Amino acid sequence: MRWVVVGARGMLGTDVVERLRQTDDEVVPLDRTDLDLGDPDACRAAVVGAGAVVNCAAYTAVDDAETHEAEAFAANAVGPANLARAAAAEGVRLVQVSTDYVFDGTAAAPYAEDAAPAPRGAYGRTKVAGEWAVAASGGDHLVVRTAWLYGAHGSSFPRTIARLARERGGVDVVDDQRGQPTWTVDVADVVVRLIEAGAPRGVYHATSAGETTWFGFAREVVAAAGMDPEIVRPTTSEKFVRPAARPAYSVLGDTAVRRAGVEPIADWSGRWAAAAAAVLAES
Repeated sequence: MRWVVVGARGMLGTDVVERLRQTDDEVVPLDRTDLDLGDPDACRAAVVGAGAVVNCAAYTAVDDAETHEAEAFAANAVGPANLARAAAAEGVRLVQVSTDYVFDGTAAAPYAEDAAPAPRGAYGRTKVAGEWAVAASGGDHLVVRTAWLYGAHGSSFPRTIARLARERGGVDVVDDQRGQPTWTVDVADVVVRLIEAGAPRGVYHATSAGETTWFGFAREVVAAAGMDPEIVRPTTSEKFVRPAARPAYSVLGDTAVRRAGVEPIADWSGRWAAAAAAVLAES
């Protein structure tokens, strides 16, 4: 099968390409220099002959989106709409990667795949719009939401925390936001296995099992980097105000993945132990 990976040089896209290269399938990696998602004709040409398209391209600068929502909308909604219409016209399966920011973070139990979106900020609004655009195309699609992503290819929370801890001798990290630290390698694997399993169209969640806070994760990161985890100090969101509101609770349920016959990602702590060396190699 021929796979087209859009956003192939990003943190997740790089790992999707690497995962696909472990198969016998053909992989076509595309980035912004190769494909303008704002051009419907270019999108149509890009998907011709493909069996599946994975869209990892996105505007992910959460805080900047508050003052650049039109730019975020173009990347997170208009681009996916063009790609989805092209894929639908060619009869190609499309995987649209989405985010926990589509929810408001007020839940007390893991968000189900069919929970009503209620984004609190511009980034979440634009990602919800992208999900709706893909669904409205009428094509065969999977929306795969993930959260708290980290990886070896680009900037991520573990790399930043390890660097700051070394430079400053200690870091303050919020302890009132809960979620599931998730390795991009694992998300890439779930995406491929969903397509290989012939998963029905719909929404899926691809996050690690279990949950922790950013403070809890930071302690594990610092320990993996060979430092004393006690140098990580807990703080609150009120003391660490950002332009965009962060969901207080970003735990996603994995019912749909299981129903499709795909094994979900294991507990976040074990997966971090497996990922740490690669992720922190150049931090």
